[in-house]
Amino acid sequence: MKKTSAPLLVAAALISGTLIAETIKVDPALPAYKRASGVSGNLNSIGSDTLNNLMTYWAEGFKKQYPNVNLQVEGKGSTTAPPALIEGTSQLGPMSRDMKGAEIDKFEAKFGYKPAKIRVALDGLAVYVNKDNPIEKLTFQQVDSVFSSTRKRGGKDAKTWGDLGLTGEFANRPISLYGRNSASGTYGYFKEHALFKGDYKDTVKEQPGSSSVVQGVGADKFAIGYSGVGYATSGVRVVPLSDDRKNGGAVFAADYENALSGKYPLSRYLFIYFNRNPQKPIDPLTREFLKYVLSKEGQEIVVKDGFLPLTAKMEAEQTAILK
Repeated sequence: MKKTSAPLLVAAALISGTLIAETIKVDPALPAYKRASGVSGNLNSIGSDTLNNLMTYWAEGFKKQYPNVNLQVEGKGSTTAPPALIEGTSQLGPMSRDMKGAEIDKFEAKFGYKPAKIRVALDGLAVYVNKDNPIEKLTFQQVDSVFSSTRKRGGKDAKTWGDLGLTGEFANRPISLYGRNSASGTYGYFKEHALFKGDYKDTVKEQPGSSSVVQGVGADKFAIGYSGVGYATSGVRVVPLSDDRKNGGAVFAADYENALSGKYPLSRYLFIYFNRNPQKPIDPLTREFLKYVLSKEGQEIVVKDGFLPLTAKMEAEQTAILK
């Protein structure tokens, strides 16, 4: 694996397709958060389960800066964010995918302008297998053959591990499938990018949360599932992936360097949407929370929670949206 420049230092050990360790440092050029005066009130966040832990950690850090602020976090899936913003039950709408056109249209129909958003972190959507599974890599066509009933990438139906090339005790064992429920942005992102907008098999065990997918795979030797890379545990392995139609079919691990370059085929941004009238300044409480998220302290929390931080250049681009 090639090394990045100093601000993007990544040290990773990859043995037989297993991501053993990765140490990520935030860009030293990221600005430290500067406390503002007169910030108080209530702030509600409703949206992504993938971002739920991050939002909770950010809320805890923000409250240390502003003890009088009360911040409530609810994470049941990205689909819950747009209606909460429209109904005014939340000021923050964390999402692990972009808003769909229909969701933006409903927001605009009520307010007369589109919702605002900033990128707050990077994530690699990972394909997990049990730690005892020897498979070294998967192509998107194979992933599609495993999870999709429509197989729009042209592969043959994969029902057993032998269909993916494994031998021995795995050869004739059925593949046990784990995934997210339809309220999840992760469900939609995986469907669009890995399954080429195809349909999921009915045999996918839909889970209410990201960690539930990983727990299921960790407890089932013959399982496979998809979830955010930040939810990895010692009971599972992240499988390196190849998008058959890009980069000459090269295989990439779900690490920081490959996410930044876009080479890892399931790398994505995580977002926070909010209601901002373009003719008026942002509510001070919302603005300061978002500035905290983008700051050095906020991005250190991103790393702590197992996700991938923004660079200083990315931070500057997102902070400019808040002005």
